[in-house]
Amino acid sequence: MFPYRIGMGYDVHRLGQGLPFMLGGVRIEHHSGAIGHSDADVLLHAICDALLGAAAMRDIGYHFPDNEPELKGIDSRKLLKQTVEIIGREGWKIGNIDCTIALQKPKIAAYIEAMQKEIEAITLSGAGSISVKATTTEKLGFTGREEGVAAWAVALIYISNR
Repeated sequence: MFPYRIGMGYDVHRLGQGLPFMLGGVRIEHHSGAIGHSDADVLLHAICDALLGAAAMRDIGYHFPDNEPELKGIDSRKLLKQTVEIIGREGWKIGNIDCTIALQKPKIAAYIEAMQKEIEAITLSGAGSISVKATTTEKLGFTGREEGVAAWAVALIYISNR
């Protein structure tokens, strides 16, 4: 088995008025939040998919189905922690994770460092191993119309010595 693998994850959620907005495990102050079965943290969901994909272990929906009542409203930090445990049981460790968030508003530059630290703590990946970037879509598409938020993540994992 090759000791390094790369996985890619993507997630998108609609935005709705008056809902809490969790992004990268951090509460974002905004009049709208993401709609979903869990807390709808698109960034953490994309990271879960990137890690699971790199380990060839399917996707977040397979491990955490959105029709499971016990997952209703779950904190996505718990899903990420469980994902790290799932890949860890097969000997995988995280090298680094690179993420991009697309949304028109709110501007999230002030939250990025907190997101990176939160993700580093959950994944036990170490300082400087998590990159979070944000972009607008120049008012194009559903993110540009402020109807939703999207996130992409790429993860490098490696097999640890057993």
